[in-house]
Amino acid sequence: MSNCDIGLLGLGTMGAALALNIADNGFDIAVFNRTTQVTRDFAAQAGSLAVRITPTEDLESFVAALKTPRAIILMVPAGAVVDKQIAALRPLLDDDDMIIDAGNANFHDTNRRAKEAGDKPFLGIGVSGGEDGARHGPSIMGGGPKEAWDRVAPILTKIAAEHEGTPCATWMGAEGAGHFVKAVHNGIEYADMQMIAEVYGLMRDGMAMSYPEISEVFARWNDGALSSYLIEISAKVAAATDTGTGKPLLSVIMDAAGQKGTGRWTAVEAQHLAAPVPAIEAAVGARNVSARKDLRVEGEKRFGAAPKALDGALDLDQLESALIAGKVLCYAQGFHMIARASDDFGWALPLPEVARVWRAGCIIRSVMLDDMATALTEAPDQNLMMSDHFSTLLADNHMALRQVVAQAALHGLAVPALSSGLAYFDAMRTARGTADMIQGQRDYFGRHGFERMDRDGTDFHGPWAD
Repeated sequence: MSNCDIGLLGLGTMGAALALNIADNGFDIAVFNRTTQVTRDFAAQAGSLAVRITPTEDLESFVAALKTPRAIILMVPAGAVVDKQIAALRPLLDDDDMIIDAGNANFHDTNRRAKEAGDKPFLGIGVSGGEDGARHGPSIMGGGPKEAWDRVAPILTKIAAEHEGTPCATWMGAEGAGHFVKAVHNGIEYADMQMIAEVYGLMRDGMAMSYPEISEVFARWNDGALSSYLIEISAKVAAATDTGTGKPLLSVIMDAAGQKGTGRWTAVEAQHLAAPVPAIEAAVGARNVSARKDLRVEGEKRFGAAPKALDGALDLDQLESALIAGKVLCYAQGFHMIARASDDFGWALPLPEVARVWRAGCIIRSVMLDDMATALTEAPDQNLMMSDHFSTLLADNHMALRQVVAQAALHGLAVPALSSGLAYFDAMRTARGTADMIQGQRDYFGRHGFERMDRDGTDFHGPWAD
């Protein structure tokens, strides 16, 4: 019987959690997975929600189980797998049936798939929040035709997280707009996590603090301006004990961080947009460095370990203030990148709505996002760091960031994201920079020309041109 409100293809960790969320919110859902046993196990373990779940074992019965016009969510790995699933589904669908790619797709792929779909409805939506968010309420960023979004919005807004009664799900714009916003979200996530890790390192290695002490600090910070999901879980991670050895869990975790590519996409796309995101780039670079454990071990043997002990040069209040300033600068870079993409791609991305969608459900949810939404509503074309609220925060905290970066450098403690944030801040408050030298060099070796400060025009040359 064709009685299901929506279909979901791909019952991995995120897909299974999202399917249960949909069923839990009162919608009938058909599910399909390429491995039949996965579908059977999922249905068998659904408990009381099984009455709303229709497991299917081939694409034909999966499609037949859906009400028309149909809507199908793809929760499969990004890349060629998505194209293969679309190609397999399209011959079984009517022209008004909708495919929704809810994976971590590169927005360029989403743009291409939207064009290939033609008049057939296709959405690319970013879903953030991890497994727990997918199950209990993620942040959802939609991209594609507005009328297509409106068709499935009653389901997507119902399953999304809520902030003070407002669903954290909205339409961002055409084609790959939703996946682009999700990528920038992940870039900010990389930088936020890296800065927290850097401050953790200052406490662990520079201040010789124990893991329980570090946990207490993060827990205390979570009651203030830094209140956020990432600070909250950092306190829990630092407090955790390894069940096998009885040691602090962090002491047995390898110091090499993985990545799935979305942060790297953000850094690469920022270069194409000429949007400076140095904190995000530093965070991606730091993950790459972390993966070279062998080289780092060799480096310590060859050059010796850095001194590290801060010997009272910094206190916890300075670390907190530095992290506040770093966080503001990181988000400012991310929102500036979204604004540049909005102009370049003609998407008219709603920056205040982006901030609101991120207030709950997603990984970077933070108490700061309320004030960011307000600032972007009042002046959507203004860099966040120039707004009244956040410029005050930076004025109050940048000296602590400066002290932290300086002392970390003096004591051999790497803080690439915090350092990059500080350099960005200083560059953005310097009216007369040093690019005049670069322009002179470019003209000298390549006759590229330059602008002058005292005349109009862009094609001036130095005396070497003669």
